[in-house]
Amino acid sequence: MESFVCTSPSFKHKGGIPKKFTCEGENISPALEWKNAPKNTQSFALIVDDPDAPAGTWVHWVVFNIPGTQTHIPEGQLPKGAQQGTTSFKKQEYGGPCPPVGHGIHHYHFKLYALKTKLTVDDGADKSMVEKAMQGNILAQTELVGTYERKK
Repeated sequence: MESFVCTSPSFKHKGGIPKKFTCEGENISPALEWKNAPKNTQSFALIVDDPDAPAGTWVHWVVFNIPGTQTHIPEGQLPKGAQQGTTSFKKQEYGGPCPPVGHGIHHYHFKLYALKTKLTVDDGADKSMVEKAMQGNILAQTELVGTYERKK
């Protein structure tokens, strides 16, 4: 069986994230696509974070209960039926890359999880609450990494 994989038409794995998807651009979420999820997947969860942030890992997007039949997230949209958690920006929405100026290249991890159930957490749950709810329910996971640097 082919492995579960997440890609984006907006940037290549380990490649630069276009400014459009950052705080210096439109600050909208990039399109994501995935394939080869396990057949019994009931839902997906997506956590986007930056482990290079000076104050520790910064959470940019938390999405869960993405329908198990879904194979993509359109640019700037939330899949129908999906719920959003709270990010480090204290918002329930995508927050694009926005590293401190002159801090070098940051790596943004788009972590997608195929789950054997829908999660029973409320809208606004933070990353740790979603990760706790996922324990024992992860069928497969994949990761897409993009980079970004603010120079001025």
